[in-house]
Amino acid sequence: MALTDSAIRNAKATGKLVKLSDGEGLQLWITPNGSKLWRLAYRLDGKQKKLSIGTYPAIDLKTARQKREEAKQLLRDGKDPSAQKKVDKLSEAVARGATFGIRADMLIEAKEKAGKALATVDKVRWLLSLARPDLAKRPIGEISSIEILAVLRKLENKGNLETAKRLRSTIGEVFRAAIIDSLVASDPTAALRGAIRPPVTVSHAAVTKPKALGALLRAIDGLDGQPTTRIALQLMALLYPRPGELRMARWQEFNFELCEWLIPAERMKMRIEHYKPLPRQAIALLEELRTLTADIGEQGGKALLFPSLRTWQKPISENTLNAALRRLGYSKDEATAHGFRASASTLLNESKLWHADAVERSLAHEEPNKVRRVYARGEYWDERVKMAQWWADQLDAWQAGKTDAAASTGKAVS
Repeated sequence: MALTDSAIRNAKATGKLVKLSDGEGLQLWITPNGSKLWRLAYRLDGKQKKLSIGTYPAIDLKTARQKREEAKQLLRDGKDPSAQKKVDKLSEAVARGATFGIRADMLIEAKEKAGKALATVDKVRWLLSLARPDLAKRPIGEISSIEILAVLRKLENKGNLETAKRLRSTIGEVFRAAIIDSLVASDPTAALRGAIRPPVTVSHAAVTKPKALGALLRAIDGLDGQPTTRIALQLMALLYPRPGELRMARWQEFNFELCEWLIPAERMKMRIEHYKPLPRQAIALLEELRTLTADIGEQGGKALLFPSLRTWQKPISENTLNAALRRLGYSKDEATAHGFRASASTLLNESKLWHADAVERSLAHEEPNKVRRVYARGEYWDERVKMAQWWADQLDAWQAGKTDAAASTGKAVS
């Protein structure tokens, strides 16, 4: 006879185990101490087995019957309810332990193992740190789009729109990795596309007129303060690397006999090593720099060209070069360290002396076709060497106020 709620409530302990049946294998066990436990008896592969469903009244009669139906469905599908319960329990335990903070750490570790640039890993680490106060301890499977939006809104309200955009994307990476590990079914950041107002794209301020660039070079030449900062700005103008590529440069990367600077792949934006020809003026500046930092020692060539004043083991900060430009009277809307790249790109192309591809390769802009990229390096290297010296001589001419006359002769493109 099927059980009733009142029969279950009124059932008392008798000093021995009592089993009350509800039919189809569902039983309520009343232990000698009065505990009431749901059990399901079933057969699988000719063997009698039992499934623990839970305790009464935490599991009431209606719920126990639902659990019985679920178990019967598993049996119809050829699955063992007891084994499935263990799997589900383990999955729940893993999900509870997989907090957002743990998964964020795993993403950072994965990027490190993949050999991503230190600057890239540090940026991901910093972005995720912005979400940790609100999300780190939350099980990743329980985090909703609304919770993530609240984190992004804090940045939006401060006007940090680009950071909010990048953080949404990075949080999405954490969730997509969790999907692969079967911890979540979907990425809640997908629903937030367009939720934060888009940042206004602002190009790095740059001086792109010969007369104005010459004035900037004269100002840099007369810079008060650390001579190493002056040299860094002068090398930025001559070689136009990305600021981080120069800030973190080490002496071992420079071959003075071949007049080359090899920037290692881990410091390049595109993760491909990049050679830069060194004109005579750059060699002279590097020699001057070496005398200024001789007391530090080259540490077997591994020493930084531009160590921090606080410790020679770390490079100057990102703000050092831009702060120097501010001291020279140039606002952030007039000149930036990164802007020297635009200066070179604009003026080299306007000269009509060099192949556009040679200019692009000198800027380390990646050729999308890898085969063509290798071919292009061989094809344009000699031209890039001549172009590097032409550019250095041209900067000297502009600095001297000679904005109408060309400097050294370049080989015109056909």
